Amino acid sequence: MVTKFADLYPNDQEAQKARYARIAAGYEEYFGKADVTFFSAPGRTEVGGNHTDHNHGCVLAAAVNLDIVAAAAKNDDNVVRLKSAEYPNTDIIDLSDLSIQASEQEKAASLIRGVCARCKELGYKIGGFNAYTATQVLKGSGLSSSAAFEVVLVTIISHLYNDGAIDPVTAAQIAQYAENVYFGKPSGLMDQTASSVGGFTAIDFHDPKNPVLEKVDFDIEKQGYALCIVDTGGNHADLTGDYAAIPVEMKSVAKLLGAEVLRDVDEKAFWKQIGFLRTKVGDRAVLRAMHFFSDNWIAQEEARVLKAGDFEAFKELIITSGRSSATRLQNVFACSNPSEQGLSLALAVSEKLLAGKGAWRVHGGGFAGTIQAFVPLEMLEEYRQGIEAVFGEGTCHILSIRNAGGVLVEC
Repeated sequence: MVTKFADLYPNDQEAQKARYARIAAGYEEYFGKADVTFFSAPGRTEVGGNHTDHNHGCVLAAAVNLDIVAAAAKNDDNVVRLKSAEYPNTDIIDLSDLSIQASEQEKAASLIRGVCARCKELGYKIGGFNAYTATQVLKGSGLSSSAAFEVVLVTIISHLYNDGAIDPVTAAQIAQYAENVYFGKPSGLMDQTASSVGGFTAIDFHDPKNPVLEKVDFDIEKQGYALCIVDTGGNHADLTGDYAAIPVEMKSVAKLLGAEVLRDVDEKAFWKQIGFLRTKVGDRAVLRAMHFFSDNWIAQEEARVLKAGDFEAFKELIITSGRSSATRLQNVFACSNPSEQGLSLALAVSEKLLAGKGAWRVHGGGFAGTIQAFVPLEMLEEYRQGIEAVFGEGTCHILSIRNAGGVLVEC
């Protein structure tokens, strides 16, 4: 997809022009002068369906106005060289060897190699390119900086070598493959789909190879509310094991009930077998399965009430979902580090500030990072001051929804 610069950044064009100029200068510094093309992919916010996608459930997600931008150009070396403004090293991937490299696991190089490998496996053309990237999607923010990075890589390959032929859903699947198989993180497909597709989207992953997408026409400002993401200061870097345990435990329950994932389990059968299940897989796995059934329904219901214009019902669903994440899914702090509970604290402070007026819940993968709050516009400054008094100046981010996903930017 190709999007005009002015359409992508309607409210901050001058700042973005300066940013793009810095990215072009960064490319020239590391790779020399070239006729570069710019690409962009957004971060995403998860609104409904916390950890439901990896068990083929439903989610409600949206692309946000924070993005990663790449300046890229082909080279004739059959090598990908990528320099990120935020990191000192340049990743260099020889495309003659696309096998999994154990030394690259959980590093950006694995995502580059994995994206190229999967594109080739699916019959798309690949080739060498140089790229310089800069991101606004904060690492560990719950806005999925990794998915944005993966999607921008696929978008580069799609346009430099395939005339833009890789559709958004396929791009998301390629990105997920790279993260699962090469990076080593067993994430679901929601992050990549929200970044790749753009806009406010209800996604049903019952058939992950063919997810069902429905755009939801929803403007929170017209409802008199702002979407805030609060960064509590935690980092996701050492929490891969905590994330990985969630789908493993959910699927262990499904397996005992004759299915691979919970979406294919009869919920009534699950409730009848809880006494048996807890003896086999433990209480936490059972609680996490309870959360899946609840949040899978909530995500669908949130999309329905938004389309019906019932924002009050939507807020109640947000709060109910958040409580389930805290008590059943148990992803508001890591058991390995119980003294750090920034998410729990942010949720408690938000409840104090917004009770009866707004809504709040954990955001993204959880354990550390961010919460999400829907705040009445007339309370926005009061909420910002209250939450930043605890977590520091600049930790409350007020976001807007971006309609475009991964795109070539027409400057």
